[in-house]
Amino acid sequence: MLRYLPLMVLLGVVIYALIDCATTKKEDAKHLPKIVWILLIVLFPLLGSIGWLIAGRNRRHLPAGGSGGGGGTGGGRRSTWVAPDDNPEFLRKLGDENAKDDEGKGDDGDDESDGDGKRDGDPDDGRAP
Repeated sequence: MLRYLPLMVLLGVVIYALIDCATTKKEDAKHLPKIVWILLIVLFPLLGSIGWLIAGRNRRHLPAGGSGGGGGTGGGRRSTWVAPDDNPEFLRKLGDENAKDDEGKGDDGDDESDGDGKRDGDPDDGRAP
């Protein structure tokens, strides 16, 4: 099984480079047109893949802040993924939905209560355990 490892690694690198090249925008391909890079990867898998990964694509590194928007104080959308609990838009929407649900739940008489603060059918009949 170990003798197949180099072949599997090469296959993985070729597939990754091919998909990366195919999904890259035309203007992000450096030195050669995108179709030429794809042909190089297919015809010369090792050299074409390594060439693409090293020199074929413009790699845009995000600044340390994580946002690739270029700064500014505008109210535009964030360009990177944000967890829901860190996203103020999501939290505001969630608060609005909760407020709407609370408004819809009035005292409409179907809450199975006798007015003693306990729901009907509760096993607690007032005796201590």
